[in-house]
Amino acid sequence: MSGEQWTWVGIGVAVLFALVGAFLVLSAREPGRHAATSRPSRDTFRRPDDEPPPRKRVAVVVNPTKFDDLDGVKATLAKVCAANDWAEPEVHETTPHDVGFGQTRAALADGVDLVCALGGDGTVRAVAQEMVGSGVPLGLLPGGTGNLLARNLEMPVDDLERAMTVALTGRNRHVDAAWLTLDPEHLELEEGAGEGSSAGERRHAFFVMAGLGLDAAIMDSTSEQLKSRIGWGAYVPAGLRHMLTERFKVTLTTDGGPPESQRARMVVIGNCGKITGGIDLLPDAEPDDGTLDVIVLAPRGVAAWASVAARVITRSDRTSATLSRYRCQTATVEVDEPQRVQVDGDIIGEASRVAVEVQERVLVVRTESRRTAV
Repeated sequence: MSGEQWTWVGIGVAVLFALVGAFLVLSAREPGRHAATSRPSRDTFRRPDDEPPPRKRVAVVVNPTKFDDLDGVKATLAKVCAANDWAEPEVHETTPHDVGFGQTRAALADGVDLVCALGGDGTVRAVAQEMVGSGVPLGLLPGGTGNLLARNLEMPVDDLERAMTVALTGRNRHVDAAWLTLDPEHLELEEGAGEGSSAGERRHAFFVMAGLGLDAAIMDSTSEQLKSRIGWGAYVPAGLRHMLTERFKVTLTTDGGPPESQRARMVVIGNCGKITGGIDLLPDAEPDDGTLDVIVLAPRGVAAWASVAARVITRSDRTSATLSRYRCQTATVEVDEPQRVQVDGDIIGEASRVAVEVQERVLVVRTESRRTAV
């Protein structure tokens, strides 16, 4: 072999060794092959004197009249926050002049990560109304006799520590908000109704149910002291007093369709289905389906009331002269005589005409339900 040929053989061997060496180097860099080439942890770059990341913050809007030992309640909330590495809760107490609207606005403006409502259904409604569209999660803490939104979302209603844990660590569920507008041309607003609401005195959010007629009259005449002593059973005496009062004419228009008129005792519009006592008044209602469920009750006497009760208990969806059911996204209710109006148990005045509409999935609620988590 000539000298020139040996030169080319040497070059070929050198190239071969270079390729093998490159392969070995690249193989050594594959993840998991050699610990010496693994990525350093984030703490490697943190100096010992660096500040830890700030803890998340929660504001709790509480109705102090619902508790005999408010200091004990605050201690429980602080204990749960510490156990979950959250900052100490910032507690905002409601007042007779502001039942939660202003306190919630202040908390949101302060940039908290979570707002919890701790009180009755009225406190929950006020806090939730201000949080619509904010994107900040709402925690539901048991503090009243009803706790209806929490019950409908299958949340803890008898254990404050557990409910606070769910609020801090649970999953987010987006639910609907329903809005009821009182017609300004046919309104007798009660003194103080809607005070503190950023939505104004004629437009009110609700998240469980609104109603005209009998149900509002029952709620209006039920003693708060009696509710605190015996719970939802306090509504029974008021119901017996009002159940046979004079019926009124109601005209219902749903989703812009033709109006329907009948004599009735009450009209209920629901975003959720369950009411006090675990009764499933609107069995098809879901809080996140973008739909409102409406019933018109028109029993004439005791026997007719018994029939209505049987249909509610058996969750019958059949429409009759005593109980009519509707599903819609908007509705207008007109009555021939002004009737009391309630939203989530709050009496907001009397009106001859109201309009309702649903706003789909605009409120974020912390829940432990896996089925509906998003």
